[in-house]
Amino acid sequence: MENFEFYSPTEFVFGKDRENDCGQYVRKYGGSHVLLHYGGGSAVRSGLIARIKTSLHAAGLEFEELGGVQPNPRDTLVYEGIRICREKQLDFILAVGGGSVIDSAKAIAAGVLYDGDFWDFYCGKAEITAALPVGTVQTISAAGSEGSGDSVITKTDGMLKRGAGSPYLRPRFSIQNPALTETLPAYQTACGATDIMAHVFERYFTNTQEVEITDRLCEAVLLTMLKETPRVIADPHNYDARANIMWAGTVAHTNIVGVGRQQDWNSHGIEHELSALYDVAHGAGLAVIMPAWMEHVMPHNPMRFAQMATRVFGCEMDFAHPERTAAEGIRCFRQFLRSIGMPINFAELGAKEADIPALVEKFGIGDGVRGGFMELRADDITAIYKIAAHAEI
Repeated sequence: MENFEFYSPTEFVFGKDRENDCGQYVRKYGGSHVLLHYGGGSAVRSGLIARIKTSLHAAGLEFEELGGVQPNPRDTLVYEGIRICREKQLDFILAVGGGSVIDSAKAIAAGVLYDGDFWDFYCGKAEITAALPVGTVQTISAAGSEGSGDSVITKTDGMLKRGAGSPYLRPRFSIQNPALTETLPAYQTACGATDIMAHVFERYFTNTQEVEITDRLCEAVLLTMLKETPRVIADPHNYDARANIMWAGTVAHTNIVGVGRQQDWNSHGIEHELSALYDVAHGAGLAVIMPAWMEHVMPHNPMRFAQMATRVFGCEMDFAHPERTAAEGIRCFRQFLRSIGMPINFAELGAKEADIPALVEKFGIGDGVRGGFMELRADDITAIYKIAAHAEI
């Protein structure tokens, strides 16, 4: 296990009706004049935003509203949020929604206190050294942004999807009521589950030795998702199953399962180009890309994949040919994704094989190498996209 530092300052407030307490938590963490940031009409139609406003009023807080966050959140709304916060001298951002809303809120929080263009953080030109405090009321179990210091934003000019991260972006508090996820369509629930599993796999596939504790934590989250995802798709109102999934998503991305070990994150980077180009759900893109990445890199360490196959998917170990066990585990993963309604190839996602050269170019690797579980070059990225284009079970 490698040396590590782990810092997770977020207060998690979990359970039924806890959104009604959000005002007191904003005040607890220093907010007085708040940007209430949310997505589309569902949060309004469900009455959630009205309950949030009531709680803010009860706590004696002023607030301004900025709705309209889209999946794959855009830089244009971030700029608008920064303008409002500066103009109104806001001191706290409350994000009500899923990962897209929370990521947008984090970008605004960082941009308000920065003299330059907030996109500098997302293209690697600047480091985040300060941000307004952010709180969240989570409505989707997926991105884990409610417990992480990460944010992903899409730049409209060129449709570039890039990420930034900093401890300053970790939310001060995150309110988690699993019942708020019960109205999600089955497809969105499955997309979220796929994203959660991908967050674990990005950490699980490592070259670091002697990481049994985090291996087992990763496997526990994956086994939870295998059990609970079909249950909530069959019964959307299964609160207990949704509660397990919601907390699994948070555990997956606070990094508690990834400390002390090398991580990968190439599947996320490769998928980002798909969701930027085609505006597809991130989880759906990962369902296509991650098994393809697994197939391509598996020969680098078949035993690591065989461990996944036996411990997570219950495959029988072939000690003479571990690559066969590894391949069976990848097949089981892809089969699970299909069983919960996820696409597994380009055609089902709505992507085109003819766009692969453009996707590789946007990935931006050029003649260089991207590190991770296995170092990847441009021809590797091309090969992964091609596997994804033609994947079958």
